[in-house]
Amino acid sequence: MSVVHRLAAGWLVDHLSFINQCGYEICDSFAHPGGVTHNTSIASTEDCHSISAFAATPLSSDSPSYGPGNAVETEGKRAKMRYVFREEFFDVSKPHIAIAPEEQLCQGCPEMMMWICCCCFLLILQKRKRKCVFNQGELDALEYHSKVRKLIWEGTLHLVQEGLKNGFLHRRTTKLSCRKNNVPQRIVCGLAELCEMAKQFPAVNESDHQAVRVLEEETSSAEQDLLSCVMENSSDCAKILVLMGQKYLVPPRSSFLLSDISCLQPLLNYKKKYDVIVIDPPWENKSVKRSNRYSYLSSWQIKQIPVPALAAPNCLVVTWVTNRQKHLRFVKDELYPHWSVKTLAEWHWVKITTAGEFVLPLDSLHKKPYEVLILGRVQGDVKEALRKSEGALPIPEHQLIVSIPCSLHSHKPPLA
Repeated sequence: MSVVHRLAAGWLVDHLSFINQCGYEICDSFAHPGGVTHNTSIASTEDCHSISAFAATPLSSDSPSYGPGNAVETEGKRAKMRYVFREEFFDVSKPHIAIAPEEQLCQGCPEMMMWICCCCFLLILQKRKRKCVFNQGELDALEYHSKVRKLIWEGTLHLVQEGLKNGFLHRRTTKLSCRKNNVPQRIVCGLAELCEMAKQFPAVNESDHQAVRVLEEETSSAEQDLLSCVMENSSDCAKILVLMGQKYLVPPRSSFLLSDISCLQPLLNYKKKYDVIVIDPPWENKSVKRSNRYSYLSSWQIKQIPVPALAAPNCLVVTWVTNRQKHLRFVKDELYPHWSVKTLAEWHWVKITTAGEFVLPLDSLHKKPYEVLILGRVQGDVKEALRKSEGALPIPEHQLIVSIPCSLHSHKPPLA
């Protein structure tokens, strides 16, 4: 994680920097994801740090989002092309919804928080003349928000102040206030279509199936081959993978299974255990049902994820949860006990603009500028767990991860 500043309350994080430090370098290759073009200016051996500029221009709306890149390096005749993530995906210069002055971090006063919260509550009641009583879900959400509000406000305020001091964040000027957020339009990820395709393929035969496939140079795979085994990049360079006509970068020393939740047998056949498992389920909610953007999982389906079979002793399990209290209770009271996971802590990811403002009003009833992470640890064999816990760091409660969010849908911050 690229930490800009660390305080007792949590971390101010730079997502973009983290992505670009993951080693997206292609060795001995001049293929460019998404129709990237570049000025051919290969450096000589005497000038190995010469830069050849190129820009990422997706061929279609489904293309991966890379560039503008920088650096072609040579060592003898061996060349490297480095790709960086497009900065405009993190160009969130103003809130998505206008925020009242008293709710802005740079102007608000922490001592006034309870007064503001009460005023907002009264205002909500006044606006709801048609229905002066909240339903149970709304009451639960208000109660939860009242418990975490002070923590989020004060912790974020202190981290934002440090970000403004060191120049990572910049106060919004009149010119910036008039400018719209630079959000690239019609960015569609073809991976969702591939996962839907996985449902149509026959079940994997465990006895005669190749568990893993190692990526070589630029690889073009039949989708059925890709969906039926774990793909592994064991090299120190990134690899290009062509799927459904689009090119994707696979980071070095990584592996993945692109699959539907019902087709996880290849991952079990891979026979590896993991010290950290991060889960971001497609939770059911009204917005997803209306938009039909993607399929969601029921509580029963989420419980079928084979976490116990994949977890190493003392494995840390992290689950992203929406602010709906029904889902939070399900993770703590049903899901984690079902997986033999003990809940350790509840953290919050707080989304801010480049000026350090909340991207949404903190007291908004519809959407909050924060999301929840539930951290837990697998409880298994006592002796093995004790041996592994000797080197495990304690997990603090109520930490904040504060960052500028990516404009790609549901793109979460890295937790490495």
